[in-house]
Amino acid sequence: MLREQIGHKVLDLLLTAIAFLAAYFICLQGGLGSYEPLDSQHFAFIFLATMLSCGLAFDFCDCYELHGRQSFDRVFFRVAKSVLIGTIGVVLLLYLLQMAGGSRMLMGLFTGLAILLLTAFRAVIHLRRKRGLNRKEILIIGSRTRAQELIRYVAANEELGYHIIGCLEVDPGTVGERVAGGVSVIGQMGDFRNILLSRTVDEVIFAIPLARVENIVDYLNFAEEQGVNVRVLPDWQVPELMYQPKVASIYIDQFVGIPMLILSSTPRKELALLVKSVIDRTLAVVSVVFLAPLFLLVALCIKVSSPGPVFFRQVRCGLNGRTFTLLKFRTMVLEAETLRLQLAAANEMDGPVFKIKEDPRVTRVGRFLRKSSLDELPQLINVLRGEMSLVGPRPPLPSEVKDYKHWQRRRLSMKPGLTCIWQVSGRNDIRFEDWMRMDLEYIDRWSLLLD
Repeated sequence: MLREQIGHKVLDLLLTAIAFLAAYFICLQGGLGSYEPLDSQHFAFIFLATMLSCGLAFDFCDCYELHGRQSFDRVFFRVAKSVLIGTIGVVLLLYLLQMAGGSRMLMGLFTGLAILLLTAFRAVIHLRRKRGLNRKEILIIGSRTRAQELIRYVAANEELGYHIIGCLEVDPGTVGERVAGGVSVIGQMGDFRNILLSRTVDEVIFAIPLARVENIVDYLNFAEEQGVNVRVLPDWQVPELMYQPKVASIYIDQFVGIPMLILSSTPRKELALLVKSVIDRTLAVVSVVFLAPLFLLVALCIKVSSPGPVFFRQVRCGLNGRTFTLLKFRTMVLEAETLRLQLAAANEMDGPVFKIKEDPRVTRVGRFLRKSSLDELPQLINVLRGEMSLVGPRPPLPSEVKDYKHWQRRRLSMKPGLTCIWQVSGRNDIRFEDWMRMDLEYIDRWSLLLD
């Protein structure tokens, strides 16, 4: 099952659980008539039976079908059909076991709430992807029949959130030609490295026999070095290449229903990564609500101590080079960026990073905020937006990324975080290359326990 399917089903079951718990609470507290509370054993049995029945119904009704663009009416019909089948299954089970507790009020409320939540979830996902949010950027190698078919598949499944930036060809004479669906040949194989370095590319798909690409191992090595996943359509000749990845894992998976060989340099732990994302958003929401008084106090101190805005906004690089606006509490004077040029000689970090322990641009309140790391708290909003994680490599400046060595860019292959190994291991006392290796070690060893 695809990562998208696994994540989608887990979230569907989570929303189904929320609908059941909400329906039960309303029955007890909503004043909709008399309802006797269930004992713990009966409640657990009915709850688990509902989850299992609905989970099976989601698959039975093809809620995770990957082929064909689906209208909202079709999506709503499938959701409603699956929830109704799941509910009927629970009611029949309780009837056969002659078990009380599954009242018409409870099951009716659950059905309505589940349909509402599941449909709303799909509508939000569709809207975000239509606006270009959370979509994956795909580069295709090849422009002939198989590439054209692949482009049509992607266009017919836009709800999965893929976007093809263009095709590369081995024949330089084809550059500029239209392939299919508005996608063109944007370069030849000689442009491969430059495109991966200058543009956001999440995955590269070889829709061409690998034997036709000269020095194919060099391209695979470079993509692996950047942390960019590689997919290969059927009719590959990987065994002939004797390619041995350094850090990537090789496995078979599907892409919009098409089986492909994948070389992945990022953790292949779909369910754990989904749990990480849920934990990020949940803890971020709780933290923002709980720390709201502290936010207001810090904002007041900044305003009183120095002129200027409360927040400092800066463009940073996120997952696979995507840019976003990072938020921090302002700790410096307004002209800090201008003064940086004058302080360049005082930089205490090697590599492209600029840091000074006793930075004269920092205000008195700013020194306390930096020492206590309170200046980082607004990045919880970045976590809520999905731009950052609680734990992950720190997001660099675009100017710093331009000066990265090729092997260092792989740290962008995982969503940036509020904190990581470098921050808890000495920060400015660590050489830049050691910092980069720490981040790559985090990616290679990643687990929920490590977070």
